Amino acid sequence: MTPSSDRQSLIPSYLYSTSFTSKTLSLDRMSAGNSNPSFTSSPSASSNKSSFVIPSPSEPGKIEMFSPQYYAACTVGGILSCGLTHMTVTPLDLVKCNMQIDPAKYKSISSGFGVLLKEQGVKGFFRGWVPTLLGYSAQGACKFGFYEFFKKYYSDLAGPENAAKYKTLIYLAGSASAEVIADIALCPFEAVKVRVQTQPGFARGLSDGLPKFVRSEGALGLLHESKTLWDSLSPCLQVVQGPGTSLGSSNSISSSLFLCPANTMMKFASFETIVELIYKHAIPAPKSECSKPLQLGVSFAGGYIAGVLCAIVSHPADNLVSFLNNAKGATVGDAVKKIGLLGLFTRGLPLRIVMIGTLTGAQWGIYDAFKVSVGLPTTGGVAPVPVDSELAKA
Repeated sequence: MTPSSDRQSLIPSYLYSTSFTSKTLSLDRMSAGNSNPSFTSSPSASSNKSSFVIPSPSEPGKIEMFSPQYYAACTVGGILSCGLTHMTVTPLDLVKCNMQIDPAKYKSISSGFGVLLKEQGVKGFFRGWVPTLLGYSAQGACKFGFYEFFKKYYSDLAGPENAAKYKTLIYLAGSASAEVIADIALCPFEAVKVRVQTQPGFARGLSDGLPKFVRSEGALGLLHESKTLWDSLSPCLQVVQGPGTSLGSSNSISSSLFLCPANTMMKFASFETIVELIYKHAIPAPKSECSKPLQLGVSFAGGYIAGVLCAIVSHPADNLVSFLNNAKGATVGDAVKKIGLLGLFTRGLPLRIVMIGTLTGAQWGIYDAFKVSVGLPTTGGVAPVPVDSELAKA
């Protein structure tokens, strides 16, 4: 086996292996000891026996790991997980956005629903559901599909030993890279959605809201702030712009481009770590011996906890997004002055924790359920093992 092919086979063993344990190594050594000498003398056979890697599925009808079909399946799973879940919680998102914009009128979750019901009726709870469905479907496709790609790509660049040692950094880098692409797809829809939900009379939905937005801001207005892409990767750089720096009416992309990468980095890296800890400390049996329903339950639990952490970390930026999209020509300094520093961290936070926790748990559950349905393993749960130590055992 060449060094190049060895690297390619090592990486998937810890990212997605569902059956690798130390017992497997012992069994390999026992079978090697009892095998025919003429057979074990073959170089290729010896190489296979010494390998501790579980090969990617290659049976007919199965999707090979890290093939184009694999990434396509992850993309479809991302569409289903993000598009459907965000559309389902549209009423909660609607109340949350209005609580952030007009806290005097929308004082609490219950009163917020009451105000909406009184003023807009039941239909009012689903204002903006079309841009929500389309926008977050596009975001989910890029988020999950590119996350799988970049995670594998960065692991290959690092090499087996460094990939195992710095796995969390790889999760963070992969998710941040994917989310930057995903947000470019999301932001035009998000800009229209926030206007529809928080400005009564602006539009009924995407069909009339998008043309009205374009007439007002221009076709390029939806992506006007894309030049802030790299600055947006750091919240500090966004805040430094401060008073006097107008984000324009198409500010959703500049705000979201720093909100969402940080949010997604927390979502993916914490999910991978939490799931690994659940299998290590809370479940007595190895992941390979757990039933698929139990594995999907772990995915939901890990996703819910990760979602709570995401909500807390990203909430100040979420308040900024809602404020800036609703106030034409407003700056970050204006938002801080009106909402207050404490308000940025606390206004609407309980509802956001419930919404994002449930949302993220459901997303990981749906995503992994789809992967299982096409013959792929669930995400995470197997801790990477240092290469040198395993080679020594073998």
